[in-house]
Amino acid sequence: MQPTEFQSALTVSEITARIKQLIDTSFGVVWIVGEVSNFRRQPSGHCYFTLRDAEAQLQCVMWRATAVRVSFTPQDGMQVLARGTLSVYEARGQYQLVVGYLQPAGIGALQQAFEELKAKLAAEGLFDPLRKRPIPEWPSVVGIVTSGTGAAVRDIITVVSRRMPTTRLIIRPTVVQGAEAAQDIVAAIGELNKHGEAQVLIVGRGGGSLEDLWAFNEEPVVRAIAASKIPVISAVGHEIDFTLADFAADVRAPTPSAAAEMVVPSVQETRNHVVALHRELVSRLNERIQEAADRLRDAWNPEVVRRLRDRVDRSSQDIDRLTEIVGRKAERIVAHRVGRFRELTARLDALSPLKILSRGYAVCEHDTNGQVITDARQVNERDRFRVRLRHGIILGIVEARLG
Repeated sequence: MQPTEFQSALTVSEITARIKQLIDTSFGVVWIVGEVSNFRRQPSGHCYFTLRDAEAQLQCVMWRATAVRVSFTPQDGMQVLARGTLSVYEARGQYQLVVGYLQPAGIGALQQAFEELKAKLAAEGLFDPLRKRPIPEWPSVVGIVTSGTGAAVRDIITVVSRRMPTTRLIIRPTVVQGAEAAQDIVAAIGELNKHGEAQVLIVGRGGGSLEDLWAFNEEPVVRAIAASKIPVISAVGHEIDFTLADFAADVRAPTPSAAAEMVVPSVQETRNHVVALHRELVSRLNERIQEAADRLRDAWNPEVVRRLRDRVDRSSQDIDRLTEIVGRKAERIVAHRVGRFRELTARLDALSPLKILSRGYAVCEHDTNGQVITDARQVNERDRFRVRLRHGIILGIVEARLG
């Protein structure tokens, strides 16, 4: 008969499975910074490496689906920031980090990643000036891909309202900073292309540090802009900020406001254009009439010429009358579109996030990355957050999480 201790003993597989279950359920998603060591990319596309510091090391695996989205080549000795989940590789009995997102840690490493990806995409022809398309001169519908609560969208709306009130804006709010930003921006560009009404897209955000703007340097975003069937204006940051999205876009604007001014003509510019076309039309008609009159004068006797001149004079009078009619109709069209825009502006204002805030609601955001908090599980105790009110912002620290 076997001893009781032997009967209650666990197999190696059983204890390993229990440890794996404990690790899988205890940590959730974690962020880890460390130095890359022994980086290996297998023929399958999966990557294996070690993250270490002065006192410890952690085995890591990055599956091919994640590795193809990484915009730089990890090198041994490079400091990186990894996000992933902890698990156990049962065959070796070791715990490891399954990496879902990887970026260089520090400005120098980011700049290196920027230059590497820029050279790669340039070699593929994504930045070739010959593939860039002209921006429509008189778009009636403009698509906007930016944060729904940032200054950029407010600036664009203000400029368009002032310059051409009848222009319709389709705003697709998106995350513009943090680990989820690139995926959301790509989805937004795809949705507006599928929707198909917008004649030009403005893709961008306000200024910030290299880390803040990094989503617009990620390969999926750059490729989505280059592949867009709708012409794209990149409006990321301020005057001196350049991203890879700027090189892939059909046109680069230094700021979101400048992009709006670039794509939407002002009401006065439109009127001046109509007046100029009208004057050119009248001038050319008068020239042709005068040329015909001169030829007839040379070919016919004075009486015939007199009758023809009378007809020409009457035709000129008809032209003047038609000119007045065209002018009045043009004014009515402009007035109608201005009225329509004001109606749409009022409806947009009623749906505006800022309007909602004015009724006593608030928006909670992570203090570190600006991501909107919609679920208590997005934060942990002692996390810092901020509450955006109608007037001002309140900063706070999570004392406890319920739910």
